Amino acid sequence: MNDRIDPDLDLDLDLAARAEAPYYLPSGGEVALFEQCHARQLAVMLKGPTGCGKTRFVEYMAWRLDRPLITISCHDDLSASDLVGRFLIGAQGTEWHDGPLTRAVREGAICYLDEVVEARQDTVVVIHPLSDHRRMLPIDKTGELLPAAPGFQLVVSYNPGYQRMLKDMKPSTRQRFVALDFAFPSQEQETAIVEREGGAPYSLAHALVTLGRRLRTLQDRGLAEVPSTRLLIAAARLASSGIAVHQACYAAIVAPLSDEPSLVAAMRDLVDASFV
Repeated sequence: MNDRIDPDLDLDLDLAARAEAPYYLPSGGEVALFEQCHARQLAVMLKGPTGCGKTRFVEYMAWRLDRPLITISCHDDLSASDLVGRFLIGAQGTEWHDGPLTRAVREGAICYLDEVVEARQDTVVVIHPLSDHRRMLPIDKTGELLPAAPGFQLVVSYNPGYQRMLKDMKPSTRQRFVALDFAFPSQEQETAIVEREGGAPYSLAHALVTLGRRLRTLQDRGLAEVPSTRLLIAAARLASSGIAVHQACYAAIVAPLSDEPSLVAAMRDLVDASFV
């Protein structure tokens, strides 16, 4: 009898013994690619439309790799001190307080900068020494040169279609990352996601996904952001709670996407045609 235990089976058993995994349906080889990037200490950039599953993917990979996850939502006012830390006055006088990026470096966590191009360029420069072979975080205010603990990984995300019109990432930053392209799931996968996450019967989930794919064609008519899987899930949750499906779609899908009267009218027409 062969008593050898498959190491992959060991991994699966270990994963099953921990908390339930965040729900994520792989669409290709992104899981294996991310695992190899993590093993080889490579920074990762996730590119894709809003609400297509980038954040959920990072949550799933942090769970799968058994690493802490620190998420930072980037915005125009995000400063380098917000990331790295600052001196604050406490009971014992002035004390240094680590920022979320510094905590991730010390703890060997996955640090996820969501919508990184929303941050100022002088802030983004802080991550450069962490995204190449140095894997160091200089803390100017304390004079510390902090090496990244084992397991630390830098992950950033952004929406190329939206950002191209407003902001973009500098080439000197982009080339520090391995890029994974994300898109909306296939119709079959998206239906399964909406059914599960929205608590909806299959027929409703399928109808909502079909509606979403029709609405996405309105991008050619000036719709800046197309309906994401996230919005379809929100509509499914409302409809499953007893809200009329038309009202759920208007509130969760149509209204968040546009205030332009002609686009709103076109979307409402598609909703009415989808749920007679």
